[in-house]
Amino acid sequence: MTDPTRLDGKIAWITGSGRGMGRAHAELMAARGADIVVHDVLQEEAEATATAVRALGRRAIVFHDSVADPEAMRKLVAETRNKLGIIDILVNNAGIGQHLTTEEITPEMFQRMFDIHVKGSFFCAQAVVPGMVEQRSGRIINISSNWGMVAAPVCAHYCAAKAAVLGLSKAWAKEFAPYNILVNAICPGGVMTEMPIRVQGMEKIRAKEKLVPLGRWAAPEEISYAVAFLAAETGAFITGQSISPNGGETIVGF
Repeated sequence: MTDPTRLDGKIAWITGSGRGMGRAHAELMAARGADIVVHDVLQEEAEATATAVRALGRRAIVFHDSVADPEAMRKLVAETRNKLGIIDILVNNAGIGQHLTTEEITPEMFQRMFDIHVKGSFFCAQAVVPGMVEQRSGRIINISSNWGMVAAPVCAHYCAAKAAVLGLSKAWAKEFAPYNILVNAICPGGVMTEMPIRVQGMEKIRAKEKLVPLGRWAAPEEISYAVAFLAAETGAFITGQSISPNGGETIVGF
């Protein structure tokens, strides 16, 4: 019997895969048989991810262009097709975080937040979908956030951008279903990566962990398991859904 968790022969494009969750996604999917398009503006980190993928016996190519540049994304997809083949899986993982009040958010901060999370997800999908339509199959997995579902008392621009990603996911699930392109969103709770540690600091994170029913934030690979589940045959009848690995953080009435 074929293992439905395997990704043998698949090509996965993971944005923001130089470190944190993105690197964890790349390493897990490579371990399960996928070749990886490593994509991150952090060049040294991206090369390190590619090295880890190759150590697992899979192919990896690296790109550094901004996800908010539609022409660069089209070129990325074309170059990947020439080197590896048609992209089967897109994980829109690239993101930034800020802890600011509404009064502190500048127009430039607001624009950048939407450029990366919303425009980036849109332009990457726009670039990759023609190949998926051609082969009549594909998976798009958008990394949103539990804050895109229930919001937070800070970072309104981040919450709004992540909520917009959920809207894209549901619209694409309906639009692309006739081509067997499945689109879902992962909405993590707290994840112990470099970005929240830098933005919030460990003292705030430890205080927030006490509010989680499971008593801790996730390790990056625990989010990757959900991503890989949706990417493989295990997710073959799931589309238009938002899955939130958050340790019970969003349980109403807790």
